Amino acid sequence: MVFSSVPFLYYFLPGCALLYFLAPRRLKNAALLLCSLLFYAWCEPKYVLLLLLSIAQGYAAARIIERCRTRRIAAVACTVSVVLSLALLAVFKYTGFFLESFRAVTGLPVTVLRLTLPAGISFYTFQILSYVLDVWHERAPAQRSFVALAAYIAMFPQLIAGPIVRYTDIAAQLEQRTVTLAGAASGVQRFAVGLAKKVLLADSLAAIGTAWRATAQPSVLFAWLYAVSFLLQIYFDFSGYSDMAIGLGRLFGFSFPENFNYPYISASITEFWRRWHISLGSWFRDYLYIPLGGSRTSRAKWYRNILIVWAATGLWHGAAWNFLLWGLLFAVLLIAEKQFLHPVLEKSRVLSHIYVLLFITLGFVLFDADSVSGATATLGALFGASGLAATSQEALYLLRSNAVLLVIAAVGATPLSARLYRVLENRRAGACVLNVLEPLGVLALLVLCTAYLVDGSFSPFLYFRF
Repeated sequence: MVFSSVPFLYYFLPGCALLYFLAPRRLKNAALLLCSLLFYAWCEPKYVLLLLLSIAQGYAAARIIERCRTRRIAAVACTVSVVLSLALLAVFKYTGFFLESFRAVTGLPVTVLRLTLPAGISFYTFQILSYVLDVWHERAPAQRSFVALAAYIAMFPQLIAGPIVRYTDIAAQLEQRTVTLAGAASGVQRFAVGLAKKVLLADSLAAIGTAWRATAQPSVLFAWLYAVSFLLQIYFDFSGYSDMAIGLGRLFGFSFPENFNYPYISASITEFWRRWHISLGSWFRDYLYIPLGGSRTSRAKWYRNILIVWAATGLWHGAAWNFLLWGLLFAVLLIAEKQFLHPVLEKSRVLSHIYVLLFITLGFVLFDADSVSGATATLGALFGASGLAATSQEALYLLRSNAVLLVIAAVGATPLSARLYRVLENRRAGACVLNVLEPLGVLALLVLCTAYLVDGSFSPFLYFRF
């Protein structure tokens, strides 16, 4: 089950909300946990036990750490929990990749295991890791209630694809939270916007990529049309999911951190990664980059730290060489910016934007590829490799057919609409108009998205595969 589906919108969510709001205050975490486990079972019934066991070992480790802080057993509990969490992630996500790579390098007849990746394991593993490490470093007390901790980690709004909500962000809210009519209305509005991003924009843009992969008339124009459409698709797909998660959190009285801040307006790759998937970037900074020494070390070790973090970032997104190369590409660009590119980029805002959009676009071509050879072929097509034709009839037709969609998506990826909203909100007449139009707009988006979902085919979120 995904958020952008009729069963979720009209069966699961209303039933979950009814159960949650009817439950007494002391049972609300239990109600939320029950709904979350049902949600996960709908997606991955065979891995519900794995999720609960992962939570249980994190819960036990944190309690031991807090009770035995001055004894060696606390360090052992922390180490065992971290190793166990990473081992489970490695077994399910990377076993096939490592065995296949080993077979390719050695030529030995190794049987490659293909394990089904449990939905959301990359996200909930990082939440368990950060919780245990925060208790170890005394940044947070251990949660005494297993139900409350499980409700936090398994919470269905952010379980499958983030944002990576840290325990310290919502610890107080797990104990006491208040749902107000204004907060619930704000949550529904945020959810509707995210749903529209996914269903109306991301899924429509995905059709261009499907056409590119099936075409018998590849051309330079077609390759760029695909690259730009995927650049916009992945933004609206993932930021749309984050909007829905944040909106659902508000509906149940939680305040989740923002995960996107208009990354495509960035003037450097450094700025881009402060605006894109903010919760993941800050997680790697706090739990890997800084413990390695960050930038407060020798230049050689600093380079090493950046390369390790970005290799890990790439592999976190997927167990394949193209993801590893994608991460290392950004490591090289970040090092280059810090060493000599920043003064150059500061001289021209226009050129800096072109530079960022070019490398982000090329990076996402690598990200979306099925293999390194596939990425190489598509990157070559962008620049007319092998005498590829400049254009084709199919590419021109798709460009004309999707011109309005591409313009709307491009404008929607900037803060322009948010700025116009704030201007109206700060004016008395505008605020009155918004009070009337906002509920109607939310209703219109829900009706339109429902119509698309009824007529369209199933389209999972891109980040579900991570």
